[in-house]
Amino acid sequence: MASLPVLNQPPRFSSLEEEVFLNLIQTADSLSRAIEALFKPSGLSPTQFNVLRILLTAGQDGLPCGQICDQMITRDPDMTRLLDRLEKRQLIARSRGSDDRRVVRARITPIAVAMLATLDVPLKALHQRQLKHMNQDRLRALIELLEQARGGNQLHSQKEGSP
Repeated sequence: MASLPVLNQPPRFSSLEEEVFLNLIQTADSLSRAIEALFKPSGLSPTQFNVLRILLTAGQDGLPCGQICDQMITRDPDMTRLLDRLEKRQLIARSRGSDDRRVVRARITPIAVAMLATLDVPLKALHQRQLKHMNQDRLRALIELLEQARGGNQLHSQKEGSP
């Protein structure tokens, strides 16, 4: 026997845009939980890992804190405290610039470089496991769609000054 539709029940989503947004959040959360579990034994959060990867590519000169913020995947409202925790664990070193003492540069330490090296292979394997059900064409299409979605938001933020 076929089930009858429920009358007077509101639609699941108020719009297609809301459904897309909620699906993006749910997908990001699902994928992120596995990343957090991978990093947990090393005592790193995904945000800390992101900072270390940015500093790894910066080389020996390191980067000023503001430039690290600009390259972050997700915003961290208290970059100073985040860097304090990494410095306390001897994963980064900070120093003031000789030209401008107001500028504090952060550099990755050999301890952090070694830690990241141990995470490279497991992280790559995790990404492959998470998305192996999608072929290369679909992955490229997804990248393009996500970039378009972010592009629309960035244009809106610039016009109206919203976050």
